[in-house]
Amino acid sequence: MFFSYNIFGRERGGECGPGASKNTLVNRYCVGCHNKKLNTASLSLEGLDLNKVGNDAEVWEKVLRKLKARQMPPVGLPRASESEQKQFTDWLESELDRAAANPNPGHPTIHRLNRNEYSNAVRDLLALDVKAGDSLPRDDSGYGFDNIGDFLSLSPVLLERYLSVAHTVAGLAVGATDVKPVIDVFAPDSGVRAKARPNGPLNEQSSQDLPLGSAGGLSFQYAFPVDAEYVFTIKIPAFSAGNDGAAAPVGQILELRLAVKAGIHRVGVTSIRSGAVPEIAPNPSGAAPPRSAGNVDLRLDGARLKLYEVPQNDSGPVFTDLSIAGPYNIAGHGESASRRRIFVCNPASPKEEDACARRILSALARRAFRRTVADTDVNSLLDVYRAGRREGSFNSGIEMALQAILVSPDFLFRVERDPAEAAPGSVRRISDFELASRLSFFLWASIPDDQLLNLAERGKLKDSTILKQQVVRMLDDPKSKSFVGNFAGQWLYLRNLAAEKPDPDEFPEFDNSLRDGFEKETELLFRSVLRENRPVTELLSAKYTFVNQRLAEFYKIPGVYGLQFRRVELTDPNRFGILGQGSLLTVTSYPNRTSIVQRGKWVLENLLGAPPPPPPPNVPSLDAHGKHGELSMRQAMEQHRANPACAGCHSRMDPIGFSLENYDGIGAWRDKDNGASIDASGKLPDGSVFRGPAGLSRLLLDQHRDEFISTFTEKLMTYALGRGIESYDKPAIRSIVREAAEHNSTIPALIDAIVKSPEFQMRKTREL
Repeated sequence: MFFSYNIFGRERGGECGPGASKNTLVNRYCVGCHNKKLNTASLSLEGLDLNKVGNDAEVWEKVLRKLKARQMPPVGLPRASESEQKQFTDWLESELDRAAANPNPGHPTIHRLNRNEYSNAVRDLLALDVKAGDSLPRDDSGYGFDNIGDFLSLSPVLLERYLSVAHTVAGLAVGATDVKPVIDVFAPDSGVRAKARPNGPLNEQSSQDLPLGSAGGLSFQYAFPVDAEYVFTIKIPAFSAGNDGAAAPVGQILELRLAVKAGIHRVGVTSIRSGAVPEIAPNPSGAAPPRSAGNVDLRLDGARLKLYEVPQNDSGPVFTDLSIAGPYNIAGHGESASRRRIFVCNPASPKEEDACARRILSALARRAFRRTVADTDVNSLLDVYRAGRREGSFNSGIEMALQAILVSPDFLFRVERDPAEAAPGSVRRISDFELASRLSFFLWASIPDDQLLNLAERGKLKDSTILKQQVVRMLDDPKSKSFVGNFAGQWLYLRNLAAEKPDPDEFPEFDNSLRDGFEKETELLFRSVLRENRPVTELLSAKYTFVNQRLAEFYKIPGVYGLQFRRVELTDPNRFGILGQGSLLTVTSYPNRTSIVQRGKWVLENLLGAPPPPPPPNVPSLDAHGKHGELSMRQAMEQHRANPACAGCHSRMDPIGFSLENYDGIGAWRDKDNGASIDASGKLPDGSVFRGPAGLSRLLLDQHRDEFISTFTEKLMTYALGRGIESYDKPAIRSIVREAAEHNSTIPALIDAIVKSPEFQMRKTREL
């Protein structure tokens, strides 16, 4: 359907009001495709009145996003002038914001703790960092994150796992002395690059927790449940080099039985590289063991337990695995950090036990349930305690009650209860305890600490000054590493690195050491921008990065030695910001080659908030060979794009992907692809021209800065609220962006604005 206009640019019929001329603009440039008959992209603007944008806010929010991203009208069709389009988008944005004067914070569903939140909650509740959530099934994700309440269901299998994990955790926490011996086996990382040495290839130092001069090995934290004896067993490969250099079957088993105090200790085992001077303590005879590449060094909390001399195998690690067996000859429950956290009192006689149990369980329940606990809560736990006490000791009763806490819905779920008297559809401020939980799970992915709970109990978190102080304190706390790992790890796809398996024939340099370095580099950059209060755009423009020797060698950065990561200044603009980092470039590639489409799609979706539509059915696969032998990726993509069904979406993805083609499938720089010089130029449908990674970064910063900040804020808001962003949230996001702009658009400023927003501090009662 098309419309005719008079010379004043207004539809015949005399429509009036502040939106009249805007309606004319929409009718002229949009309704020709987006009408009821054609319904292009399932969107019709026919008959909508811009005098009443609030009536169709969801539709106009879509229009606004497309226009601001310069996606509409399509290339080749008439479009308004730049000034007309800007005037229209500014006006439409202000009208949508004005129509949303009354906030709609939504109605968040009941939120089950995900695996990471469960691990952190156990750690902070019981001072027991055993990654308890790792024993649970993987969580489903939605909107890019795994903390979305609508996707966190509770299956019978998951419930069984909660019961099993609670039993294990409670026993470890109280130091149960009726535990049976178990054997846990740990193997060194077989995916660490071997590097040539004078006496043959040996793995490099694998951890800063291991001594200098070590080669390979492993270092890990281990929870020793009670004071007891434990047996450490090291297995030596079945074949080692003999005196004549030939392989000989001289496999060995090295054992050490040792009394260890209850608690979490760091265990390390490694070998000493040939020619290195090991940190050797005198043995009982007073003589130091000889320097040998076959020395195996076993350590506990950094102190050497034993230094063994064994035959050396130059082709790989000196040992295959380390096992820890026990406990044996249990001496007692010990005084671990967990017991100190739990047992705030110790009864001196049986008649004191009930009162002490009440005190212990009240304190635990308050932290676990994230609120003031009622007598009914504590009495229920005391009933469980008494049942356990009848079958065993005071410790046994507390252990059984702790199990009940760890599987309680009040612990496993974040529930925000609407008052019975609240009218359906009404909006209310959440309680201080609910606000404390929202805040702690946002910034720590864990339960509130005592300071937050105390402020909530006194009703102080409603005070904006105190709330801001708490945000600053929490971001400074080491627990905020969870925010970086979870938010940045999912937004930037860092979590996907663990599953990436680049083809070793195509990318022989890639190993687990490089994989870990990629992840840590990006996390450290994000953490630096966060902690140094830098603009969020510095994620794209940073002229510095964080590397250790392994990563510096990969990037060809000179003068960096050792395992420790340190900040280095960059001189190559192609490596500025996240677009030049191996983490992003690896997760957006295939195992054997780069992917123009995945890289372009990632930028559109995660940096610009403008994902392309899903591909149509029966799209032909990319032919990387063609009719005349091997093709460059650009040649293959141009053939692929010749298909009309593919051209529309690829016109925006491909130019972005081409600009990153100088990076291979793991982010190493290259100038040729299949023998052809790489053309890293790109041109978007709106006419923007750029070349290479540096050109893409400049384009994003110069022409799409607002979209990037808005997209980052939307991702951050999704993670903070644990729900998807709806059209009614868009005005709030724009308000947050404007407020943060007054503080240089830093990540802390965006976090602070989100925490102050009605969407974070309020909720809507369910409508009938």
